[in-house]
Amino acid sequence: MPKMKTKSSAKKRFKVTGTGKVVAGQAGKRHGMIKRTTKFIRDARGTTTLSAPDAKIVKGYMPYDR
Repeated sequence: MPKMKTKSSAKKRFKVTGTGKVVAGQAGKRHGMIKRTTKFIRDARGTTTLSAPDAKIVKGYMPYDR
């Protein structure tokens, strides 16, 4: 059986933790920051863990990163 391929875009954007959760950068911070509240900008720093349904999709893109 041939090896499955990892999506190149997924390996650049996501990381799987030791417990199997998927970590990603916060969304909504690319442009239009003037209309965002200071609280939103502050809370959206760094990374966040994806919800279970989203994590399941991303894990399908990275078959060996589990």
